[in-house]
Amino acid sequence: VSSQANQTAMAELKESKKAFGISVNQYEHDSAVLGCKMKFSVLDGSGGSGAAMPVIYWLSGLTCSDRNFIEKAGAFKAAADHGVLIVCPDTSPRGVEIEGDNDSWDFGTGAGFYVNATEPKWAKNYNMYDYVTKELPSLISSTFKTTGKQSVMGHSMGGHGALTIAMKNTAFYSSVSAFAPICNPTQCPWGIKAFTGYLGAEKSTWEQYDATLLLKAAAKPPFPDILIDVGDADTFLPQGQLLPENFAAACTEKGQAVTLRMQPGYDHSYFFIASFIAEHIAFHAKFLKQ
Repeated sequence: VSSQANQTAMAELKESKKAFGISVNQYEHDSAVLGCKMKFSVLDGSGGSGAAMPVIYWLSGLTCSDRNFIEKAGAFKAAADHGVLIVCPDTSPRGVEIEGDNDSWDFGTGAGFYVNATEPKWAKNYNMYDYVTKELPSLISSTFKTTGKQSVMGHSMGGHGALTIAMKNTAFYSSVSAFAPICNPTQCPWGIKAFTGYLGAEKSTWEQYDATLLLKAAAKPPFPDILIDVGDADTFLPQGQLLPENFAAACTEKGQAVTLRMQPGYDHSYFFIASFIAEHIAFHAKFLKQ
């Protein structure tokens, strides 16, 4: 292995804290897939026991980094109780300086949408799909002692990422859940903007990154159950950004079990996520330990 390749496969510990008996760590590494240095954070639920852990990936939403979930979700005790490793990647490449990447909050930096860009301007760096499904899992398995089982969950743009990534890789992920996911991005303003920018105007290329369309095209129901929480006071619901009803309809059509809970009075924020995160971690632990 060349020193450069070896360096790419190493994660450098940048910060470590302790909470509820577990390690809360941030790492940095060189990403070959994204062409830049990337940070990710973890909740190491082994509590120093040396036990192998199943992995739950958390994919964050627009404008977020690897730290939002760590600092706001309050998932420490649930990670410890279930002995899981929760991995939080960033939401886009960082520091690559492409013209226009900081012009708006819902495209470019902090808004990678978990796709592999094909438009020439973005294709070199904006490959978050490959980063989350290939490069990062390889790094995690070489850095931590894992059981080889993994699940995925996320919020908003990250809920879209979790649903699409799980459905495209059903053999790799044991379960999937989401908070206020963008369920049908080919039909909502956020998705149309992102897909036009990253993938171009040909809408047929967008379908591979739309959870509702992926489910409709599936040969059979991909998971025993899918857990989705949405706050009924989420301002993005009436704006037509989330469209959980479209995903629910596709689940009914396909015979896919889905636990879609409209949570009364909750909005789109981490106050909402913190209220139900322990239930999501327990949901995944059930499948990861089978």
